[in-house]
Amino acid sequence: MTDEVGRTADRTAVRTGAELVDEYVDLPVLERETVFEGRIWDVRRDTLEYGPEGARIVREYVAHPGAVAILAIDDDDRVLVIKQYRQPVRARDWEIPAGLLDVAHEPPLEAARRELAEEADLVASDWAVLADYFTTPGGSDEAIRIFLARGLAAAPEAHAREDEEADMELRWVALDDCVDAVLARHVGNPSLTVGVLAASAARARGWATLASADASWPAHPSQRPDAG
Repeated sequence: MTDEVGRTADRTAVRTGAELVDEYVDLPVLERETVFEGRIWDVRRDTLEYGPEGARIVREYVAHPGAVAILAIDDDDRVLVIKQYRQPVRARDWEIPAGLLDVAHEPPLEAARRELAEEADLVASDWAVLADYFTTPGGSDEAIRIFLARGLAAAPEAHAREDEEADMELRWVALDDCVDAVLARHVGNPSLTVGVLAASAARARGWATLASADASWPAHPSQRPDAG
C-alpha cells in the first residue's frame, strides 16, 4: 500500500490538508468553431495549448447559457419538488424549479424569482445562495446556481404552462425524505440531489453556510473569457 501511494504521489503530487477551491484558468485558445448550432445551446470545438510544452489539444463541448435552480422550503422543512418529463433520459424525473439564464443581462437572483413564479406560482421573501456546481465539466460549460427560497407565499397570478410543463406534478416533501430518496438512488436529477444534500448539511450547521443572494459567482457565463 505504501509503495502504491508513493507511486501515486510521484505522478500527481498528492497534497493533504489544503482547502478545496476550484481554480479558474484562461488558457490560450488557438481556434474555436461552432460545429453544431442548436435552438438553445451549441456544440463548440476548441483547439488550445496545454501544459508546459504547449501541447496542441482539441476539445468539443456543449456551450450553455447557464441556469439557476431553487430549493423552496416552507416553515415545516418541506421542499417543493416537481415531476416533469425529460426526453433525453426518457423519464418523468423529480426536480426542483429551475430555468436557463436566457434573458439578456438578467441577474441570477431575478432569474430565480422568475422561475419560481413561472413553475410553481410562488414568491419568496428570503433568498440565499445554497450551492454552485458544474453539471458536466468534461463535456459542457453549464454552471448552475442553487438558491434557497424561504418565506413563501402564493404569487399574485398563476402562470399558463405548455408542452412538458403542462402536466407537471407539484408536491411538498419533507427535506429528510428528499435526502432519503437521493441516498436510496430513487431520484437522479442533479439540482435536486445537490440541493437537498446541501440544504440538509446547511441546516445541521444552523444555515451558517448560506451566502447572500447576490454573492459573486465566478462560473457565471458573463465571467467567462469568451463572454459577450
